[in-house]
Amino acid sequence: MKPSIYGLKNDELTEWFVENGQKAFRATQVWDWLYVKRVTSFAKMTNLSKELIQLLEENFIVQPLIQKVVQESNDGTIKYLFELHDGLLIETVLMRHEYGLSVCVTTQVGCNIGCTFCASGLLKKQRDLTAGEIVAQIMQVQQYLDEKETGDRVSHIVVMGIGEPFDNYDNVMSFLRIVNNEKGLSIGARHITVSTSGLAPKIKEFAENGLQVNLAISLHAPNNEIRTSIMRINRNFPIEKLMDAVDYYLEKTNRRITFEYIMLRGVNDQKEQALELAKLLADKRHLAYVNLIPYNAVSEHDQYSRSKKADVLAFHDTLKKKGINSVVRKEQGSDIDAACGQLRSKQMKKESTEA
Repeated sequence: MKPSIYGLKNDELTEWFVENGQKAFRATQVWDWLYVKRVTSFAKMTNLSKELIQLLEENFIVQPLIQKVVQESNDGTIKYLFELHDGLLIETVLMRHEYGLSVCVTTQVGCNIGCTFCASGLLKKQRDLTAGEIVAQIMQVQQYLDEKETGDRVSHIVVMGIGEPFDNYDNVMSFLRIVNNEKGLSIGARHITVSTSGLAPKIKEFAENGLQVNLAISLHAPNNEIRTSIMRINRNFPIEKLMDAVDYYLEKTNRRITFEYIMLRGVNDQKEQALELAKLLADKRHLAYVNLIPYNAVSEHDQYSRSKKADVLAFHDTLKKKGINSVVRKEQGSDIDAACGQLRSKQMKKESTEA
């Protein structure tokens, strides 16, 4: 299978052209066709010679994703199911906010982190996505919007789909540099957020990358006992190691970190846990932001249920009184398999039944 040209950073594309006996400016032309004009085939690059188009076609493909299912929510959220060249399936979600259009991208097929409440981790990791396959999700969504001729543009990205981004670190970093490039999609680094479940060494490495990309930590519990029971990764990187990496990141970047916290009834949603969380983040309160997330039920994880609204509000109030900034996340796409991984799981069950 030929790789997607979306997987090459701008300097890598230039280097490829030079190595293949072409002028360096050809890379600028192709980059413009891909990310500004957003053509979907080399044949549409009309200022390239037939010989150069043939050279590109012999070495690359453009779009490596096949659109299988599109679901549109009443609130404007759009969920896409894509098929990869090897038949594996991934999900991508477009969300509409007051500040713009945000796309949630997937970085792996399946996930090995083992969070016991999560739909995307029901299937073990089968492989990492290439940088080109991650970029292609943004391109496919933008091309979908282009076809509607509304002028809508993807303005924000959250790397929070299926998989652990820092378990596919190199490809994710290439993806970030490609979509951030000012001569292409030009999505601002501060409009991009990468989420991790807590791979402490990679958090420290991420602090050194030089990009002004936002970081989110999937915390979900204020102590090791609860966190280990719902997130297997806490066995390898308990809260002490995680917070050491967080401190390193804050010292290096002085940038705010969002702590994601899914509210599970009777598990992590009581005032006792809110006070523990406030204490855990007390010395970071000026750069800590807690995102309280309503739980999306997953039939395979029926031991969990959504926290009562009163408990969520009380939890939020407790954090506020302790000086911790937090917000209750607004739900989106609740009518279209909102939980990450649900659409993919349902499609696989459907295909299994039809077979």
